[in-house]
Amino acid sequence: MRRLLITGASGFLGSRIIEYYRDRYEVCAPSHKEMDITNREQVLAVFHGFKPQIVIHSAAISDVGMCEREPDRSRRINIDGSRNIAEASAIFRAKFLFCSSDQVYFGSRIQGPHREDERGVPLNVYGKEKLTAEEECLKQNPECTALRLSWMYDTRTLREGEHGDFIRTLALRLRTPDILSYPVNDVRGITDVNEVVRNLEKCAELKGGIYNFGSPNDKNTYETVFDMFRELGWDTMRLRKDEESFREAPRDISMDQKKLNDGGITFPATLESLIRNGGNII
Repeated sequence: MRRLLITGASGFLGSRIIEYYRDRYEVCAPSHKEMDITNREQVLAVFHGFKPQIVIHSAAISDVGMCEREPDRSRRINIDGSRNIAEASAIFRAKFLFCSSDQVYFGSRIQGPHREDERGVPLNVYGKEKLTAEEECLKQNPECTALRLSWMYDTRTLREGEHGDFIRTLALRLRTPDILSYPVNDVRGITDVNEVVRNLEKCAELKGGIYNFGSPNDKNTYETVFDMFRELGWDTMRLRKDEESFREAPRDISMDQKKLNDGGITFPATLESLIRNGGNII
């Protein structure tokens, strides 16, 4: 049985990776106390003891607001910690999958869908840290596969400590008489986390480099939700266009999947998945 090491085991993505792969691999998912990723010597000691063959690095401070408020702390985890994991993976010749973000495209003047070879100019601290982490990881380990993830959701009941995501927040709001508002100046992929988890295994065969990794979407968020409601037969009159959010700086962080598709991995389009999953939430 192949040995898989997962960081960020208690997080939204990491916990689901463990659940899905624990019967397929010998899994090591150290807690922060067992392996502080900012401590290089501790990281190397864990790698030496387990000798992983595949590493999925999902540990991060992904709260955009927290990164703005505590940039020194987030930098230590998002950049320094990622560098340590990349270096250890190279030393022990483990396939290294680094979970990055579509936020690296936030600030681009190029209209999406964005390609991996575009020059990144992220506006927020989190996007800047993820872009720098990609560069550091590839420097330490040229065989690193950096996966730019989009906004993810699940349809199952929230677990303790989890925040609401797109689909589960929508499910709660549908139980109220409230009007639902979604931005028209925001274009991005919205991805079923279970699709992400299932496709991770295939990434072990990808060449080192950067890949957009999530469901494609060329519609703004309002259009996406409107089309979802219409296809499911829900009341579209409950929807309102939010024309204020991102008005001064429209956000388009949609991603081109051609490079990923050429590597044999595909995701269903955002709307397709939302329609399939939406019928299960009410």
